[in-house]
Amino acid sequence: MSTFDVQAKVRHVLEREAAAIRAIRVDATYEAAIGALRSCKGKVVTTGMGKAGFLARKFAATLSSTGTPAVFIHPAEAAHGDLGLIAAGDCIVAFSTSGKTLEIVELIELSRHLTQAQVICITSHPESELRRLSDVVLDMGVIEEPCPLGMTPSASMAAMSAIGDALALTLMELKGVTRRDYGLRHHGGYLGHKARLANDVE
Repeated sequence: MSTFDVQAKVRHVLEREAAAIRAIRVDATYEAAIGALRSCKGKVVTTGMGKAGFLARKFAATLSSTGTPAVFIHPAEAAHGDLGLIAAGDCIVAFSTSGKTLEIVELIELSRHLTQAQVICITSHPESELRRLSDVVLDMGVIEEPCPLGMTPSASMAAMSAIGDALALTLMELKGVTRRDYGLRHHGGYLGHKARLANDVE
């Protein structure tokens, strides 16, 4: 009979992820990031590789539904023409725990040839090329993953997702997005139904 305590392991993972979020240092860099996103004249372009890429895509979707046009660009596809998506006036938000992912670093470096878009990065490792290339660095801090191998990104992804949500919701409030505004952008499904009383086009 196995003595493995499933409930204890689940609690451990949840506690480590919660601890990673609580440990995030909130300072003036967040004001700089919000300022860059709010003053963006074009669109917000998000990028990330692997699991961080899923969160970058989620961040773009959250921004778009809350009043800030945003689009995700896959760093590998950027090398095959999608880099042309980036235009003057855009703001780039790069998600990378290590800040050393070659595809991300290359995308940011080459985007400089197209535009002087401000670059915000969400990262953890203290020494990385992405930090040097970014105008604003949102530091997740050093995170210990609860994975038994210490490798599977989970606590780091929880922290990264939370930072994205904090940026999007803060920006939404500063822009004065109303329930009606939200409903016009998110008219389907359960949330669309909740907002329907306020989303009729006049």
